[in-house]
Amino acid sequence: MRLIGPAVTLTLVGRDELLAELRARLDRDGQVLLTGPDGAGKTALLDAVVAGTDGPCLRAGAVPADVTTPYSLVAEVLGAVPAEFVAALPGPQRAAVHAVLRLADPAPGQPDRLALRIAVATLLHRTAPALIVVDDAQWADPDSVAVLGHAHRRTDPHIPLLVAERNGCGGPGRALCPSPVTELGVPPLNSDDVAAFLEAHGLPCRLVGPVHAASGGNPYLMLEIGRAVAAGAGSTRPLDDVALPERLRDLIGARLAAVPPAVLATLLPAALTAAPTVALLRRAGRADAAEELAVAEAAGLVTVSDGGAVAFTAGVLATALAAEASWDERTSWHAALADLAADPLDRIRHRALATDVPDEELAEELCAAGRSARDRARSAELHILAAERTPLCHPEGAERRLLTAAEEAGHAGRTDLARWAADALLARATAPAVRVRAHLAIVDAAGQALDDLDETFARAIADAADEPALLAAVHLRLAWRANLSEGSPQRARAEAARAATLAAQGGDRVIEAMALTMQARVERILGVPDSARTLQRALACDAPEAPMGLRNTPSYLAARHAVYDDQLPEARAALLGLLPVAERTGAEDLIEVLRSLAEVEAKSGRCAAALDHAHRAVAVSEEAGLSPGPSWFTMAQVEATGGSFARAAGYAERGAHASEEEHDVVFLSRNLHVSGLVKLVTGDATGAVTALRRVRELETAGYVLDPALLRWHADLATAYVAAGDPDEGYALIAATRLTALALDRPGVLAALSRAEGIYRAALGDAAGAVDLLDRAALDFALLGLPVEHGRTLLALGQVEKRRRRRGAARDVLTAALEAFEQTGARPWVTLAATALDRLESGPAEPRAAVTQPLTGTEARIAELVGQGASNREVAATLFLSVKTVEATLTRVYRKLGVRSRTQLSTLLRSG
Repeated sequence: MRLIGPAVTLTLVGRDELLAELRARLDRDGQVLLTGPDGAGKTALLDAVVAGTDGPCLRAGAVPADVTTPYSLVAEVLGAVPAEFVAALPGPQRAAVHAVLRLADPAPGQPDRLALRIAVATLLHRTAPALIVVDDAQWADPDSVAVLGHAHRRTDPHIPLLVAERNGCGGPGRALCPSPVTELGVPPLNSDDVAAFLEAHGLPCRLVGPVHAASGGNPYLMLEIGRAVAAGAGSTRPLDDVALPERLRDLIGARLAAVPPAVLATLLPAALTAAPTVALLRRAGRADAAEELAVAEAAGLVTVSDGGAVAFTAGVLATALAAEASWDERTSWHAALADLAADPLDRIRHRALATDVPDEELAEELCAAGRSARDRARSAELHILAAERTPLCHPEGAERRLLTAAEEAGHAGRTDLARWAADALLARATAPAVRVRAHLAIVDAAGQALDDLDETFARAIADAADEPALLAAVHLRLAWRANLSEGSPQRARAEAARAATLAAQGGDRVIEAMALTMQARVERILGVPDSARTLQRALACDAPEAPMGLRNTPSYLAARHAVYDDQLPEARAALLGLLPVAERTGAEDLIEVLRSLAEVEAKSGRCAAALDHAHRAVAVSEEAGLSPGPSWFTMAQVEATGGSFARAAGYAERGAHASEEEHDVVFLSRNLHVSGLVKLVTGDATGAVTALRRVRELETAGYVLDPALLRWHADLATAYVAAGDPDEGYALIAATRLTALALDRPGVLAALSRAEGIYRAALGDAAGAVDLLDRAALDFALLGLPVEHGRTLLALGQVEKRRRRRGAARDVLTAALEAFEQTGARPWVTLAATALDRLESGPAEPRAAVTQPLTGTEARIAELVGQGASNREVAATLFLSVKTVEATLTRVYRKLGVRSRTQLSTLLRSG
């Protein structure tokens, strides 16, 4: 133990709340027992507490050898005490201390226990550290625990004590602390914190899904697994044991060895089955499964739900258990589970894993099971097993099954499965069509990460030779890569057109439809007027809807175009119809549909539903191990609308990093757009300009000409104005307006009107600003974009406030607040409420006289309301939504200087 002075505060990823609670409990209760599994970060938390403590701390830590070394922990404590303090002790106490420190020949037998206890208590009182810290208390020897526990209880007042101990070990932590003691557990990190942790340690945050699943959120496991995955360690074969670093195997082995053999015997079948339950393990012969699992749960190895479902706290624990078991143990358990598993797919899987004898009948049953699986990754695993169980006399059957496995894995985004099946297939297949399809399965599995596949594409083209249909399939993927990874829609358009022509020559209507879909997608990006016609050609191909992924079909692109065109009811209906299909066709399809639904719901003002879809997209992405860039963009997008600006900024930053790691320029620009927007609305105009200018550079380099796809233009113009460069902002508004008019993009034009209104207000043209903002607010209301409508009212309210028209500002800001509240746009509610509070806290001013004329729509609504019509009746008469009527009526009140329907009726009757 040593006396430690104040040090620099340490940073802990994802532990801010726990650290704050730990400090608060220490201040309140005086002693805290911190528990958690090995690698949870207990020592790092102790470091942070010590660094933030005023005055010196007395700190000790035990090691495994100390358990059998009497007074080892006491010796470390006494070694930190100044010698003059020891010399001042009475003789018997000093002798006891010297005996422990081995400074004098120890007396025969043990030191005088009573004298030692009194000595330690006296020395603690005299040194009076600000805090006593004991780490790894599970290794403390019993004699030290008795002495230190007694000494601390005798110290008056008690010195604050912080003890860290591995959970589930029944260790001496509580004996060290006087009763009552506060116990705090160190929980696993969530997926957001895993991403931040990986970044903090220089590891790719795109690994968040597989690393989180394997580690269970344990920091040490995350670090070692992340390093292994990033370095390419471990087998890519999905059914083999994973090769882990030795130090990681040692840690896992120690965690498993901490429970009795009977517990491990129960955990093994749980590790071998897909959905273990207490009841299943009992039926498998583990009569005491509930009790044994309780021990495992206390040790932090598993969790057991109220319904009896068993889940390992880290996937790598199950992997290690299976790897350490013998072949006979595994096969015997698989044989038993084949008769007990509730899921028929699990039963056939266990039957296959219970033997390594080739069996054509079993192989065919595995294929049938794979075809019935809703999860394509699971289908791929079953087809791999089928290929492995295929007799040597059926080589064509093995090839067919490996090809199916590779393609199913490709559609599921499982690169490990796809590569293993494709490599096994390419080692034996000679037919060009089979070889090309194997190469393309690897491409399809790569998801967004297409930039490192040059060799795969080259081999696919070589194997395709002069076969038009095969070449068409390869050039279609090249089009995808040109758009996603290279940021070149022009090259993507050329590759897609070439693929469509080759597919038509080869008679492959499926590839032709997919190629035309891709061509229409990039033509929309490039602002080509014929994009709608190309999409109609794709729809007319009458090909199966999702042979290569639903996200690549004409029907999905049509839904996306409806989103771009603000045809939100049509887009929502189409996407909800595609959702059940996406749930069957694979993780990437499901993520894409969920992301689009989240965007539609956010734009439509259903923020709670948008957040639900976005969270589900992130979960699916992590479970499938796919690139998190797209799903993090969606989380950032919906958080910026209906969640929290701070969380939106975090997701956008991580999403940008992940996209950069995979050279995905499409989602890099999208994440940067959300980042810039958040900076803009939270007052960081310079940061907003920096982020949004990079979006502009990426979009310009990628020839993205349609401003409706990613609507950054008005936000950058607004940021320029806020940062003191209004001329640059207006130049962007003017240039973008020309394109938006040519392409007929009303939503973009409304956003540009809002940006120009803010620009004119900055130049002092308040009347012009009000007119533009008024028009933009009405346009957004008519388009059914309530959050954008509220955002525009918020800007209008600020302009009215600067004009010293407090009444008008109050009405508009109140309307903005109501719009945000109705949609659940929580961060915008805060902005509007803050603006209102600041307005109300200013000096009172008289309401302005009526000077503003009504528009045609406003006049008609005013007339009907003045005649006594309700908002709903007005909406039905004018074919508007009730929300549009409410928003317009608010503006009518403001312009006419009235506050109620009665005042409006009186004013209209008086002429």
